[in-house]
Amino acid sequence: KLPTMKMLLSLIALLSAVLLASAAPPTCYSRVLSLSKEITESFKELQTSKDVDSCVATLPRLYLDIHNYCVLAKLRDFVAYPRCDMVLEVNELKEKARSLYTILISYCRRDLVFLTDDCNALEIPIERSITES
Repeated sequence: KLPTMKMLLSLIALLSAVLLASAAPPTCYSRVLSLSKEITESFKELQTSKDVDSCVATLPRLYLDIHNYCVLAKLRDFVAYPRCDMVLEVNELKEKARSLYTILISYCRRDLVFLTDDCNALEIPIERSITES
């Protein structure tokens, strides 16, 4: 009975450790990375959607790379873009971009390292820039 009890306690301890490890809060980096991917995907969907206003085609391109210092200017420009204010999807995307900008300049300011400041790299889709490198 005693070895079974020890084995059961060991199993409970192991499962508890696994649950605690998976429940860890996201780091600043992981949050910024996931939000930038979410914004980029939403922008792509918006650009290809047939149900959205024609002004969407005039929006500034929004291919984000959080390792590029120019992402800050790109986010500022996108949020400040004056057209399409009546399109709900654009306003939601601008709100996400505003959140990402705030996280980058406030909460994660000391945690992030920008590897480049190539603003032209943010004018092409991420998949193309990765495969061309």
